[in-house]
Amino acid sequence: MYGELSRRTLVMGVLNVTPDSFSDGGRFQGAEAAVEAALSMVDEGADIIDVGGESSRPGAQAISADEEIGRVCPVLERLTRLTDVPVSIDTTKAEVAKAAVEAGALIVNDITALGNDPAVAEVAARYRLPLILMHMQGTPRTMQLAPHYSDLYGEITAFLAQRLAIAESLGVPRELLLVDPGFGFGKTLEHNLQLLKRLWVFRELGCPVLVGTSRKSSLGKIVPDDGPQDRLEATAATVAISIANGANIVRVHDVKAMVRVVRVTDAILHVD
Repeated sequence: MYGELSRRTLVMGVLNVTPDSFSDGGRFQGAEAAVEAALSMVDEGADIIDVGGESSRPGAQAISADEEIGRVCPVLERLTRLTDVPVSIDTTKAEVAKAAVEAGALIVNDITALGNDPAVAEVAARYRLPLILMHMQGTPRTMQLAPHYSDLYGEITAFLAQRLAIAESLGVPRELLLVDPGFGFGKTLEHNLQLLKRLWVFRELGCPVLVGTSRKSSLGKIVPDDGPQDRLEATAATVAISIANGANIVRVHDVKAMVRVVRVTDAILHVD
């Protein structure tokens, strides 16, 4: 995967096996339906499939590790037998991460950047797997109540630098760490736009940068729409600008369309 990052932007397809995710909650709860959806994303060009069993939408309630494992592991066990495309587990719990890795996951994606459970890093270290660390102000339940920053870039960079150091202290090599500035997680519309405009700031941490803008509510504040699934063009704009400003991986729902956006954007940026 890391060799590819030096040559092109990777597309991570979102697979939520939850009843309450903001965009597609309930669509892929059954393992068969979820696997079918993931394989469709693979056919459309996804480089990674990100499987999550706990909603992180604003106001979401936490669930137990057992419930989360029961949602994701049947999907992972089937999916990883049917495709060589790497699958990541989107979780904040070490117990879930371990079960998911044993079921075939090859990447760990922690939206709390070890804030919920530092032992997530120990799982990544034990299996020598990439670990994605995301910035979030607050928790999914509280993050959008009143986001505030005195120094947006400085605070997020300092937070991610600290979390990277913790991950390294727990055994994850720097070359296996990635960062995500957390578009939509404890940020206002203005904060989100500022992140995209100066995304290159986070490249200075020395790790690949992942960005997830797909279908987020901030986009609906710019261009009125009929809900998350009506944000294809708005998402495309943010994907293109993210890549132009330094993103290495884009996390998206509409894989087919965003693969096209990514390939055209990469071609423009790489032309002599």
